[in-house]
Amino acid sequence: MSKTDSLRFVGIATAVLLTLSIANADDALKKKTLELYPQADTDGDGVLSDAEEAALSRQALKRFPQADKDGDGVLSDAEKQRLLRTAAKRAKQKPANPTPASAQASAPAKTTKAPSFANVKYGEHERQIFDIWLADSDKPTPLAIFIHGGGFKYGSKEKLNPDNLSQLLKAGISVAAVNYRYVTIAPLPAAHHDARRALQFMRSKAGEWNIDKERVAAFGGSAGAQICMWLAYSDEMAKPNSSDPIERESTRLTCVATSGGQTSNGIEFWGKMIGPLLGENRKIESLSQPLNGEQDPEKIRIAQWGAKTLDEANAIAARHSALDIVSADDPPIFMSYGMSPDAELPSDPKRVRGWLIHHVNLGLALKEKTDVLKLEAHLKYPGAKTEFNSQVEFFVDKLIDK
Repeated sequence: MSKTDSLRFVGIATAVLLTLSIANADDALKKKTLELYPQADTDGDGVLSDAEEAALSRQALKRFPQADKDGDGVLSDAEKQRLLRTAAKRAKQKPANPTPASAQASAPAKTTKAPSFANVKYGEHERQIFDIWLADSDKPTPLAIFIHGGGFKYGSKEKLNPDNLSQLLKAGISVAAVNYRYVTIAPLPAAHHDARRALQFMRSKAGEWNIDKERVAAFGGSAGAQICMWLAYSDEMAKPNSSDPIERESTRLTCVATSGGQTSNGIEFWGKMIGPLLGENRKIESLSQPLNGEQDPEKIRIAQWGAKTLDEANAIAARHSALDIVSADDPPIFMSYGMSPDAELPSDPKRVRGWLIHHVNLGLALKEKTDVLKLEAHLKYPGAKTEFNSQVEFFVDKLIDK
């Protein structure tokens, strides 16, 4: 095996094997998996779907067929574990210049084109930063803001898909990628408020950066999708009389695009839409994950939303739930999900949680409501016929003057 192949082996094999337990691993392991091979998260939703994990496994098997000890053409869990041990040994031989933890939050997004402005601070915390790429134009350009996923606990602006960035810039749309505070740092809705502040900050720079304030969109996956929908479906949050000029800027969006988005934070809704997919022996609360050491689902929900009681937490959650706040005067949305409504539950139990919390049923519920409101909404999933094939196509249609 050449040195180049060895290095590729370390990156690919380690990422493949860490995904074995991503659904049940702790937050640090999940974060590390995505850091090791972020390109595998092709839809940018902050999690590795079944399809993404399978593609990664196929890539590893194609490059390293010797890992398939039984010759069945598939990497079993045992084979992946052996591959992981080999990768770990080779990783020790790999020369490395690790980025200090303090610098990771301020690393420019990993794309083929350097930002016009990197790590722009919109707040005091180290995670309150963004990168921005300005499209080349004599006239003010539209702006699409990427908000990363990761369960509000991990992920970063570097999750921005380089292909999406290139296509948007080529179309004349400027692009920004935002970091926000994790729920482990500040309870929700701090992340939502951070994104709102970043949006207003960018609008305050419109003259300097040649941005058209009237054509601003947001896109993201999973947790980022939740924030995008909250921005899109909230009434105007600008404060015209504020002494802070940034707070006077509008928070309204022209359009929004999401992938694997959770359209409701309601426990009853999840029980109705996702509960039946769990089976008879599991409760919806089983999808809850520990937060800062807390294991009890009710206490986690209270802490997650910075509340004192469960009722208070539920009320705050509802105010940040797309299905609860969407109205007829809101902007168009393009939603995408990785499975069809009749898709079967993944056979690998380790993949079930990620599959469920990004299920297309969540999008179907929002599409049903937007149809009632006569609000433009597009829902893409395997087998669905849609007007637009991608977020980029949708943005070009909505943001570029004809």
